[in-house]
Amino acid sequence: MTKPHVFNFAVAYADTDAEGVMYHARYIEVAERARSNWSRGMVIPDGDVGFVAREVNIKYMRPLFLNDEFTVETTPVKVGGASMVIEQKFVKNDEICAIMNITIAYLGSDMRPKAIPESILKMFK
Repeated sequence: MTKPHVFNFAVAYADTDAEGVMYHARYIEVAERARSNWSRGMVIPDGDVGFVAREVNIKYMRPLFLNDEFTVETTPVKVGGASMVIEQKFVKNDEICAIMNITIAYLGSDMRPKAIPESILKMFK
């Protein structure tokens, strides 16, 4: 199994609802930041669109609150020919607060699924 990429984050006022709880949709935004940080250095061949979200599933287990500091642990759990599933755990003090699984598909210039280039696949081996 690949070692998870760790992204640190702290809940700001703008991330919360009226009760100071991190708003559920913010998890997707934070996860996207963590994935962007994880994929730095990934070179998408000219003309290809690259990866796009296909499906998102989030399980919330424990709320995060204003000023909570936590990490997002990003790990590819299934790499296929033209898509991959990435697991992202939101962890505070060794406790999992939420788990998000996102399926991303690799698209060519025609906006159709295309085999993930070998140069990208080798990053996960």
